[in-house]
Amino acid sequence: MTAIWVDTDFGFDDLWALLVLRHFGRNVAGVSLVAGNAPLAQVTANAMGAKTAYGFDWPVWQGAAKPLKRQLETAERILGPTGMRTRGMVLPKPDTNAPSEGAVQALGNWLSDGAGAEREVLALGPLTNMALLLQQSPELADRITRLIWMGGSAGRGNHTPLAEYNASADADALAYVLSTGIRFDIVDLSFCRKVTFGAKDMPLTDQLTGDLLGGYLDIALERGRSAMAIYDPLAALAAAQPGCIGFSPCVVEVSTKSDESYGATNVSHVAASKVRLATTAGTDLAGLCLSALKREAMDGPR
Repeated sequence: MTAIWVDTDFGFDDLWALLVLRHFGRNVAGVSLVAGNAPLAQVTANAMGAKTAYGFDWPVWQGAAKPLKRQLETAERILGPTGMRTRGMVLPKPDTNAPSEGAVQALGNWLSDGAGAEREVLALGPLTNMALLLQQSPELADRITRLIWMGGSAGRGNHTPLAEYNASADADALAYVLSTGIRFDIVDLSFCRKVTFGAKDMPLTDQLTGDLLGGYLDIALERGRSAMAIYDPLAALAAAQPGCIGFSPCVVEVSTKSDESYGATNVSHVAASKVRLATTAGTDLAGLCLSALKREAMDGPR
């Protein structure tokens, strides 16, 4: 089976994505952290707390604490100070020391050590770590079998009217990754908005998982919507169950202008390209994500 690495700004749906990977038997070789949903210190606390609560055994490295060229702008105004909405409960304090720095080097070493082996990277936040890796070692682009990213939008944005958060958090990084010609599958905001769950769909899980999932749903409920879109777990499904999501080749351009368009992504469908956009669902994606969450949470630490 293709080895996979996860690059994440570790909010709740990032945790959900990692549970989906485990549910479908995808062993995670390593996790690199990037500032995004919250500052890097909080992202790190979330990752280590999740390891404690859910029994994950993947190694972790701290990566970029800010975008390539701009000041960090987190999603805390939506997600709260921990980068994870909650109905009262929080992840436990880590039972191990904070992970080492050096995420870019660790990812590079993993790619270099895998000569002849398939290597996928699942990116669930801003692409700063990926851009730094490819700037420092451009030859490693060919060692990545597929980069799968949840980000961008073929339609309206969410962080700004024009831009999705992961794109607008570091559009310069996205632009650089696109320029390398890497094999790049994008699960964008427009696709994710079609896959939702509501209060009636909440699975029976352990108390902590149910609380965090409820906090995630509250983002929609507090805005008068009855259902919440599922984001990062869909990108995890694209990695773990490739037949579930269909992709179409495209060209993606991202604005790096210092104005209200920063991070806006323009998508043009073409006949052939190394960049592909998620376009079709072959099954009940929300049901798969929710059932995996239920089973993995109830199974507890491994």
